[in-house]
Amino acid sequence: MTQVAAGTVIGYLITFFLLPLVIRFARDKKLYDLPDERKTHNLEVSPLGGVAIFTGLILSLLLISDFDNYNSELRYFIAAFFIIFILGLIDDLFILKAWKKFLGQLLVTAMLTFKANLIITNLHGFLGIHALTYVESIYVSFFTILLLINSFNLIDGVDGLAGSIGLVSCLSFGVLFLINNIIPYAVLAFVMCGALLAFLRYNFAPAKIFMGDSGSTLLGLMSAILAIKFVENASIQSTFINQTSPAIAFGFLLIPLMDVLRVFALRIYKKQSPLMPDRNHLHHLLQNKGLSHTEVTLTLLTAQFLLAGLTLFMQDMNLNIILAVQFIIYFSSAFILKRFIPIRKKLRIVRGEMPETTIPDLKVYPIYRSKEKVSVREDS
Repeated sequence: MTQVAAGTVIGYLITFFLLPLVIRFARDKKLYDLPDERKTHNLEVSPLGGVAIFTGLILSLLLISDFDNYNSELRYFIAAFFIIFILGLIDDLFILKAWKKFLGQLLVTAMLTFKANLIITNLHGFLGIHALTYVESIYVSFFTILLLINSFNLIDGVDGLAGSIGLVSCLSFGVLFLINNIIPYAVLAFVMCGALLAFLRYNFAPAKIFMGDSGSTLLGLMSAILAIKFVENASIQSTFINQTSPAIAFGFLLIPLMDVLRVFALRIYKKQSPLMPDRNHLHHLLQNKGLSHTEVTLTLLTAQFLLAGLTLFMQDMNLNIILAVQFIIYFSSAFILKRFIPIRKKLRIVRGEMPETTIPDLKVYPIYRSKEKVSVREDS
């Protein structure tokens, strides 16, 4: 318990005191995320919040973790955090080609599965599937990790949204790990909670800083580690950790996971590339109805709380029934929102309109692109 409390406080304090320095540095060096045709902000805001989140996370883990007890796993986790952070930071400062970014994510995923043994070995009855072979475990684990890494990146389109959803999911996993005395992963979860709490003080609308790819992919990776370890602990049959753990983990991450799956499915149905940017994400649908950044974030945050609570309430039911209820609630809500909720007011979309204080050298700092990293220079 002392480790958890100390990690949370240290992660919060380091991130909190570092963020003003990052904001000042970005302003001095003109490192901004500029408006484009898919963004609604019309101010020059730095996307380097991930620098502070990463620093708070790593320093806190190094200061309070007991490496003697789980050094073999934690060292690979920290190495993975470094790699995914560097990839994201490069993409925040200079546009990284999608295939290079994906190769880096594959490297991280391979290191975690083969070296840290971060694999899903049992689906506990999902679609009638229980124990997996080693090869099947690798495939399922690769898909899960890659999907979660990118899911938080793709919902990071509204002030406070990715950080808030990440805070809820990490807090949920952390509490369950803590009450079941699984301290190493409770520490991971709560350290991230501390860093996110500090970040959100500067990220709610009007945002002073964005987490960028360096922060959102780091958050996605942390969520993947917590979710897989939560599912793999299902065999211990403890409080809220049982054969329905896959559904509980899915419920804690339902908003980002279902959003990316729904959007990718829509793009494939329209015979478009899954990576083609559009405004079909759930937060875009809410914005199109006239909700502000704060209203969108609070709406989806409330939905995530309710879905997580409902999942815990249904934990004694059959796993497939819980998952079916989750799918029905999500897709019916998205359908009703898109088809039947009236537009409250017109949303002003900034389409290439630059603020008065423009950045003179986009070649040096080409952070003027889609949230899903499609290079304007290559595609325009």
